[in-house]
This record gives sequence, structure tokens and C-alpha cells, in this order.
Amino acid sequence: MTADLPLCTIVPPFILDRLAEDGHAPAARSLTLDAAHREARLAPSPPPPGPARLERVISDAGHAERLPGRVVRREGQNPGTDDSVNHAYDGLGATFALFADVYGRRSIDDQGLRLDATVHYGRHYDNAFWDGHRMVFGDGDGVIFGDFTACVDVIGHELSHGVTQFTAGLEYRGQPGALNESVSDVFGSLVKQYALRQSAADADWLIGAGLLAPGVQGVALRSMRAPGTAYDDPRLGKDPQPAHLRDYVNTAQDNGGVHINSGIPNHAFYLLATALGGPAWERAGQIWYDALTGRRLPADANFTAFARATVAAARDRYPEPSVADTVTAAWAAVGISPG
Repeated sequence: MTADLPLCTIVPPFILDRLAEDGHAPAARSLTLDAAHREARLAPSPPPPGPARLERVISDAGHAERLPGRVVRREGQNPGTDDSVNHAYDGLGATFALFADVYGRRSIDDQGLRLDATVHYGRHYDNAFWDGHRMVFGDGDGVIFGDFTACVDVIGHELSHGVTQFTAGLEYRGQPGALNESVSDVFGSLVKQYALRQSAADADWLIGAGLLAPGVQGVALRSMRAPGTAYDDPRLGKDPQPAHLRDYVNTAQDNGGVHINSGIPNHAFYLLATALGGPAWERAGQIWYDALTGRRLPADANFTAFARATVAAARDRYPEPSVADTVTAAWAAVGISPG
């Protein structure tokens, strides 16, 4: 991958660091692999833009640490017996459907980009990531994490990093990086809600529900409804996400806390979506999509800049002032004033 493309993983490095320090070998190996991908800086050229239709290619790494692996399923082929292949295929399709059906986007890059994914990467690899060109899934270790293809919101989250890559290009550090992570949580959750046809009131607002193995004291990796409550486990530690700007975590780890402080804009979106009611992918999601893809948002946008972009997007899209006022109120509730 190039220097401009961060390695965007679903499991924050501070979780794997803690597990590795406690002697959990799969976490230590996963950290080594993640570091190697960050250092590589070079990746295969992406496939050329295609037509405005869904095209998926799923490969199997066969537990090796080489990409892309052997192609095992292409667009239109019937499901096989490998659940990971089927889940990855379906998750790519669900993500494509949200962006195409709701926002009129032609795949991740809006030019018909083929969606590539590799499953069974490494042995007991405890992560999933978007490398700028493809999705890569580990099987998990079965002790802390399960199969990373099993959660459609995880797939939607990682592919949404691609949407950000091709639009605002938010820097992956500090507040811009936390926004980058938050946008992926927002659209990852919306992918799941759209697939299940859930309203904002019915959704669980969890990222990675079902990913934690039995016996782990937690429900998911993150909670947008209640940041800081997703897990509290002797091995993982306690979920460190804040829900309000006053609790912002200043840290040199995790690229300046990109997976931690994303809880603040995450909660703002949850508050907006539930206040507006109905399906969250409609008005709330449309406002976030317009802010991300419009021309107002610089790559180094902080929380206030993004909040202002969402209020402006609401005013442009919805003539009734109550919608923009609700956006402003949601941000104010997490300690951010759009001005």
C-alpha cells in the first residue's frame, strides 16, 4: 500500500497489545502481521473501474500470509460449503446495496470498483482490514475472537474506509482519524440496519456484535448507543471510548486514539438518528453521506469542522429548519458546537 493509505483494522491495536502482553500468542502474531502490512507500503494495483453493477471476487488464503490467495467464488456463482466465503460474499453485497440503493453510489469509488476480499488469512489471525484495495479477514482464535466474516457491520465498516478514501480522504490520526473510524462505524451499522430493515429505534447500535468468543465479558467491539460499555473483560480490559468531548482521550497510541475518540461522533450520530426516527439510513445517513462526499470537508477536519459540514448538509438537503436544528442539538449533546 502507499504511504497515503493507512491500514484500517476493525480490532484496535490497544486491544491486541493488551492480549499480547498477557501472553496471548494469536494477538501477538496478529500485531506482527498488521505491522508488516503497514510497513509494506506497496500493494497490487486495484482492478480497473467497472460498470455500475455489483461484482465480487472472493479468494481463500488457505491460512497462509500471502495475498490475494486462490479465487473461490465470483459474482453470480452459487454458495459453497465454506461459511466464511459465503459470509464475505453476502457482506460485500449488503454494503454495495446500501450505498447504491440509498445514496446512488456506484460501488466504493463511485466508478464501479470490483469488490475483492480474501478469507482465511493466516492462522488464528485476530483482525480484519481494508488495505486500500481489498478486504482481508482472519478466522479469529476461537478464544477471544470468532470468524471476522460473520458480522456484516464489520464488513460494512471496513469497506466504508474505502468510501472515505475515495471522498474526503480524512487523515488517519487524531480527530480526523477518529472521524474516519466513526464514519466507518456509522455506515457499518447502517449496512446492518438496511439489510435487516431495522428502524433506528430497533437497531442494537453495536459494532461487531457476535464477534467476541463465548466467555468474553462483552457484547461487541463498540457501542454507538453507549460508548464505553461494549466490553469489560479481564483480558480485554474495559472499553475506553468516551461519549462526550470533555472525556476526550489524549494519547500517542492508536494513531492518537482514532478507535477510542470515535465514540464521540458515533454517539452524536446515534442521538440524531433516534431523534429523527424511522430508518437511520434515510435522513441521518443521508446527512452524514452528504457531509463526507461534499466539498466542504478538508482531509484534516476536526470534530467541529465535521459537525459544521453536517449542519450545512442538513440545510441543503432538507428545507425544514427542524432537521438542521436536530443535527446541531445532537452535536451539542456530546460537547461540540457547530457554531
